[in-house]
Amino acid sequence: MSTETKTKEKIDLDPKYIIKLTVTLFATCLVVAFCLGLVNGVTLPNITASNLAKTNAALAKVYPEIDEANFVSTEIEVSDDVAAAASAYSATVTNVYAITDGGAEAGYAVQLDVSGSQSTISMVVGLDTEGTVTGVSVISSGETSGIGTKVTGNNPLPSGVGVLDQFQGKSAADQPLKVGGNVDAISGATVSSKGITNGVNGALAAFAAIG
Repeated sequence: MSTETKTKEKIDLDPKYIIKLTVTLFATCLVVAFCLGLVNGVTLPNITASNLAKTNAALAKVYPEIDEANFVSTEIEVSDDVAAAASAYSATVTNVYAITDGGAEAGYAVQLDVSGSQSTISMVVGLDTEGTVTGVSVISSGETSGIGTKVTGNNPLPSGVGVLDQFQGKSAADQPLKVGGNVDAISGATVSSKGITNGVNGALAAFAAIG
């Protein structure tokens, strides 16, 4: 056996070497974890504040008839029944807000996630006290620019009505809402349109389950 091989075996089996290596790796992991935590601590508040601002803007947008000074949203618990009702339409309820107008009940806003053509679409559907859609707004998505973004950006349909605005006035009596039936799609963006439609169907179902 060569001297090089004997030396290698001695290093491999040396407990002091193994302990030193373990401590070094552990210390490295601690430093990396600390740095990641530090970065997360700095960026998370900004990200959270940005998401909250987008959500609040979307909530106000789906109640155009309520004056900003009188608009109040209060987050309420998402019950299992509400979640299950929306999931029947491939929509995931993330938040539900009770809306008041100057202290008077104005309805509920349902925030949901649905699948688009390229991404998850986060959206809000406003409903009045009777369960009629007051508005639809998209908080965030990663849909294809110039195609899916025509839907999320509320581009006008051939009729001149915005693709999101067409849902205003819809209610459970119109369900199931369906692209190609009682819902029009933006040309070339049918999948994105179907995703938004699932969200509205989910919100209407969720409203019925709130009771």
